Amino acid sequence: MTLKFLLPFLFISFGLTVFGQNPKLADQYYLEGEFQKAGDIYLKLHETAKKNNNYSYFNKYIECILALRDYATAEKAIKDQMKETPDDFSMMVTLGNVQERKGDFESAQASYRMAIDKLPPRMDAITRLGNAFIEQAKYDEAIEAYEKGEHLLNKKGIFSYQLADLYRRNSDMPKMIEQYLYSLQDAPERLASIQTLMQRSLQQSDYPELLSQLYAFIQEYPESGQFEEMLAWTFMQQKDYSKAMRQAKALDRRMGENGMRVYRLAQIAANDKDYNTAIDGFDYIFSTQGIGSPYYMEAKRASLATKRRQITDQYNYTVDQLRGLEKEYNSFLSVQGVNAATALIVSELAMLEGLYINDLPKAISLLDQIVDLPGINNYVQANAKLDLGDYYLMSGEVWEATLLYSQVDKAFVEDLIGQDARFRNAKLSYYNGDFEWAQSQFDILKTSTSKLIANDALDMSIFIMDNMGLDSNTDALSSFAKAELLIFQNKLDPAIDSLRALSKKYPEHGLNDDILYMEAKLYEKKRDYKTSEGLYQEIIEKYPKEIRADNSMWFLAQLYENQLNDVEKAKTLYEKLFMDYTDSTFAIEARKRYRALRGDFEPGAEEKTQ
Repeated sequence: MTLKFLLPFLFISFGLTVFGQNPKLADQYYLEGEFQKAGDIYLKLHETAKKNNNYSYFNKYIECILALRDYATAEKAIKDQMKETPDDFSMMVTLGNVQERKGDFESAQASYRMAIDKLPPRMDAITRLGNAFIEQAKYDEAIEAYEKGEHLLNKKGIFSYQLADLYRRNSDMPKMIEQYLYSLQDAPERLASIQTLMQRSLQQSDYPELLSQLYAFIQEYPESGQFEEMLAWTFMQQKDYSKAMRQAKALDRRMGENGMRVYRLAQIAANDKDYNTAIDGFDYIFSTQGIGSPYYMEAKRASLATKRRQITDQYNYTVDQLRGLEKEYNSFLSVQGVNAATALIVSELAMLEGLYINDLPKAISLLDQIVDLPGINNYVQANAKLDLGDYYLMSGEVWEATLLYSQVDKAFVEDLIGQDARFRNAKLSYYNGDFEWAQSQFDILKTSTSKLIANDALDMSIFIMDNMGLDSNTDALSSFAKAELLIFQNKLDPAIDSLRALSKKYPEHGLNDDILYMEAKLYEKKRDYKTSEGLYQEIIEKYPKEIRADNSMWFLAQLYENQLNDVEKAKTLYEKLFMDYTDSTFAIEARKRYRALRGDFEPGAEEKTQ
């Protein structure tokens, strides 16, 4: 192609490029305070954009003129624009803004009033005027415009979503709630977004108002299921899980949800330690769903698991309580049998036997039945092998334990469960005094994608390094590791004797804070909370810069909160922990517990899984 044919295309291309750059150039001028240059470009852009009813560049042009304090030019430009678009009453808001900026408040109010008074019964005009007021932070005027718009269109609630947001900006919670509920009636699909917006806006003191209005809407619109859902959600925000569960059951029956909603709520209740409500929810599913339901077997498992938590969280549970739960497990399994579908329930019965009833042979026997079951889920089987390895180790059968851990490690090399198996094998090597090998494995596991495994591996690696680096003699560390194995095997009194002997033999050893810490955990396990309290306090006072200090602070705070019923002491420790030990793995959780004990409201807490 010759040059004379190319030139026109080059000029067109050049012109388009310059036009495309103009908005950015104008914005740059504006940011640099070159308001005249920016205004000139915005005005030129407006001449093209207005053909598409786009007046954004005109508004930017006015802002530039106002920045130059040239109110007369700004006012004239707006009035000229109003002649071109007499139906666009949003320009009167722009005019009012100019009048207000120059100090003529009376004229400004007159302009705002005229804009509202002349508003026609057209959706686009109402929306444009409302947005114009919002851009100038004139929320009362925007509310008036939208309310008049609803009247003009004879459609109550058509602007409820916009009005709710405006009342939120004005901190008028009752009217915000009312408008969001009208919006929900108009558009049920907004339920999730409205819940999110309310969750962000409402304080604890606002929820009774929400409940009051919800009951009124339910009476007015009895066929609108979204208000029933909103009611259940409101009870959840108040952590009134019992009432939320009643609503969830009603919705489940009404909407044929097969227990899904009830199951989720029961999980949340269980994690918030409202065990009775959680068990009620799980049992409802088990009694109403058939064996073919995906929630049938899981609901029974969760019910039994929640009962175990309810018993063992009391810290003063009895053998009779454990035996009662054991009987319930066995009664269910006598009907359903031991098979792939019940394997997880059998594993959890084994946990009850091995960790709480202390019947290791029975726990091992139960798991032996399921590790080779045909059709069993791979992960259920792998977890059963890990638990079986633990129970063998607790029984002193080290070779059986390491064999099972290694099987899972080999089968799930790249999986978290494989890393868990590797960690347990490393811990077993540590118990046996093979510290260099154990540390090499812990160093690898420090990069685990599981935060729990990574943190534990890091702690173990540092612990071994610190106590091997003191000298070449590992006798003290070996004795300490053997005491830890006794604890793992639930031989608590021999473990205490071993730790005390170690402390006497090595009175100046760097392990002393670890010995005290281990003793504190032992006495806590024995439910001797006063002795445990004293040991934690000794660590905090004597070893404030050691790695066990923040751990001790956390567990002592937990002790005060849950067992010793001294909330003020718990609060003091939580606050000290997140203020003085900012790098602690407990810092974030300590801040949460401090706020909870202080009475801060945290609606819609994160859902956790059972």
